[in-house]
Amino acid sequence: MTEPYYADELVTLYHGDCRAVTEWLAADVLVTDPPYGIGWDQPAYLTRGRHPSTRTKEHAGIANDGDTAARDQVLAMAGSVPALVFGSLFARPPDDVRIVLAWQKPADAGLFGGQAGWRRDWEPVFVVGPWPSVPATRSSVIRTGAGTHRKYAQGIHPHAKPVDVMETLIAACPPGVIADPFAGAGSTLVAARNLGRRAIGVEIEERYCELAARRLSQGVLVPSA
Repeated sequence: MTEPYYADELVTLYHGDCRAVTEWLAADVLVTDPPYGIGWDQPAYLTRGRHPSTRTKEHAGIANDGDTAARDQVLAMAGSVPALVFGSLFARPPDDVRIVLAWQKPADAGLFGGQAGWRRDWEPVFVVGPWPSVPATRSSVIRTGAGTHRKYAQGIHPHAKPVDVMETLIAACPPGVIADPFAGAGSTLVAARNLGRRAIGVEIEERYCELAARRLSQGVLVPSA
């Protein structure tokens, strides 16, 4: 059994590759933000005055983001469980998608890669696997009150999600333990704990484990980074 990197009464976080650290398989629902499979990075020339926005930092990229293999392997390992999976329209979607939600980003997001005057300011959330049959009372557009991308992501993780977005998604999930095998800086884990849900996370990069553990140990209870 792997020793947790962080644990409290509701949340357990492990450091490692989620394909090897498999404690998350005990969970009932998957809510995760995996590598999208688009080979993303943030080159230096975009952050040094040669682009309209200079609010982001140079970043070498996301582990296992060269293709969707890590995401697909994890979904196969999870088997037949309800899953909410962030992704990109520029990569192949997961199998067994039931509906696609739209996460609408704040007004300062989506500048990089925008075309013809439009920002890339929303991302798909794939609803995958067997979900209970319930009345369609929720909007498929998920918004945040966090204000700006800079407010909730700067200094944490380039693809951090606002805690209130994760709370909205988790509140719609069936009962049980939440798993995020690509935990990043821990927004899913913070949101789950805010809602009184047990959660298990795994993160491959120790610097993000450290950030997630710090956020959890500080008792983050607001929809911000």
